[in-house]
Amino acid sequence: MQKMAETNNSVPYTQLPAEDNNTSVNSPAGCRLRPKRVSFIALTGLVAALLLFVAVKYGKNEAEDVNPGPVPPQETVCNMLGSNLMPLTSMKTVARGVAEGVSAKSRGRFLGLRPFPWTKQMLAWQRTSFHFQPKKNWMNDPNGPLFYKGWYHLFYQYNPEAAVWGNIVWGHAVSRDLIHWQHLPVAMVADQWYDINGVWTGSATILPDGKLVMLYTGSTNESVQVQNLAYPADPSDPLLRKWVKYEGNPVLVPPPGIAAKDFRDPTTAWTTPQGKWRITIGSKVNKTGISLVYDTIDFKNFELLDGVLHGVPGTGMWECVDFYPVSKVVENGLDTSDNGPAVKHVLKSSLDDDRNDYYALGTYDAVAGKWVPDNPTIDVGIGLRYDYGNFYASKTFYDQEKKRRVLWAWITESDSEAADICKGWASLQPIPRTIKYDKKTGSNIITWPVAEVENLRFNSKEFDKVEVKPGNVVPLEVGTATQLDIMAEFEVDPKVLEKLEGSNATYECRSSGGSAERGALGPFGLLVLTDKGLSEQTPIYFYIAKDAAGNFTTFFCNDLTRSSEATDVRKLIYGSTVPVLQGEKLSLRTLVDHSIVESFAQNGRTAITSRVYPTKAIYEDAKLYLFNNATDVTITASVKIWQIHSANIQSS
Repeated sequence: MQKMAETNNSVPYTQLPAEDNNTSVNSPAGCRLRPKRVSFIALTGLVAALLLFVAVKYGKNEAEDVNPGPVPPQETVCNMLGSNLMPLTSMKTVARGVAEGVSAKSRGRFLGLRPFPWTKQMLAWQRTSFHFQPKKNWMNDPNGPLFYKGWYHLFYQYNPEAAVWGNIVWGHAVSRDLIHWQHLPVAMVADQWYDINGVWTGSATILPDGKLVMLYTGSTNESVQVQNLAYPADPSDPLLRKWVKYEGNPVLVPPPGIAAKDFRDPTTAWTTPQGKWRITIGSKVNKTGISLVYDTIDFKNFELLDGVLHGVPGTGMWECVDFYPVSKVVENGLDTSDNGPAVKHVLKSSLDDDRNDYYALGTYDAVAGKWVPDNPTIDVGIGLRYDYGNFYASKTFYDQEKKRRVLWAWITESDSEAADICKGWASLQPIPRTIKYDKKTGSNIITWPVAEVENLRFNSKEFDKVEVKPGNVVPLEVGTATQLDIMAEFEVDPKVLEKLEGSNATYECRSSGGSAERGALGPFGLLVLTDKGLSEQTPIYFYIAKDAAGNFTTFFCNDLTRSSEATDVRKLIYGSTVPVLQGEKLSLRTLVDHSIVESFAQNGRTAITSRVYPTKAIYEDAKLYLFNNATDVTITASVKIWQIHSANIQSS
């Protein structure tokens, strides 16, 4: 039995096996920083970089679009932010990554606004305590997640040099339980002509004999997107610390009719009736998003099938396509190759045009290599989403150890790039989520945090049947409210619902007035990360609409418009409808971990993830409340709340 170590919060983690003295095949030495040298030339370079950064990012230049520019020193940016020296922004920048052929990795500036004077204390609070993130620098897409020889592996897009996108390599971490993590050295670096401009997103496939292959997209020396093969140098190593790139790479290049920068992100492979392996790769033709289909026997030679797995006009480039089965009858997840009459197939795409993840349920014809949606009106890119907040570039894997399908994603920052540089990191992963078919509705999937996160719970408090009258706010005394797991149920008197007259008025979370817009039957819910004066608040809530025919529609929303007094933060209203069946109470689960809030309605039928950057509602000043801003109904809430321990995320 391996020795268990304890950290200062008394949460155990498993020590890693000792590594041998051999040098890694793809040694991370290529990513090590050179020793610091203080010289006049170096100092001059830093000053020049800073001046260019300020001129490009924050200067009063009337140019429509400018390049993002170099990254200035962290301490300099912190000093400028803290002293409020950043000038007004009067231009927008070209997002990082677009010129290189991937989705935007930064957002336009906050025009006409001065960056908020963040203090180091404020920025330090934003770092999460039980979500996965690197110790420092930039992270985006999850890559090749898998369970191998007793360990969960997460690879991810990583910039080892700065807190902005660029210089992309594969970061790597391992875990026994998907919660406590150990960072390992970089797995793959950009060191070959076929990936010299980026080791981009890929997927793992475990073969029947236990062997492992990894397909990933590389950006060549001419910025052409190609698919490459890699495999473990030592398959007996459970930590997969060393990787070999196939000497015959690339194994796939863009086919005729596909642009050089529109061919990326191969999926996990599944088997065909002919005994071959099959993958799909995202692309587009004009504005039609498509998924190309390839068959292979050895992952070195591929055959392009006629047509596509599926395509949807008007959806643009499909990135990070995912394709997998879900069972209509059992609770367990399914291996990617499973098929049959009791199976539905999920096709998911990350849309480059709007940076959201869409999915649809449908039927897969394994012989023809085609997929058809159950309901074309909610097809991929025009219907359902995994998450209606900040959630992109997701990737699932089948956990053969616990017979479940697990979902990862990239949770972006929504503050300014200057703030990210100052705090020294950018982006998170959500708590991994299980995926199941919703047998009650038959029209959607359910996503839910993995059960292991519940092992971090302590100090529970319950508030039973709390009445909240129209226009009221009720404090929930739970102590520090920055690391919480909240379960809540809300009841509305059905007699009141029936009495109220309906209307033809329409409602939508995103275009509404948020939690301040009062209706007869909503909004009501929770206020998280809220200060005592309610000047900063993050409402998560339900809104019930009744039409003239007496039909009810329930909305689940998250309003960020008052979440922060900072001016350089994107403060949107997220949300969508959520199916509520006859006899069901309205239920809500929310995980709060400093600057990330993950919420799930009706046991995971609808999810919303948001990034929150308060300036007041931090540390001991972060509070939790119930609220009811409906005009005509009193709601009854029952809430159970746990404090959450920090996870052990160890450096290599």
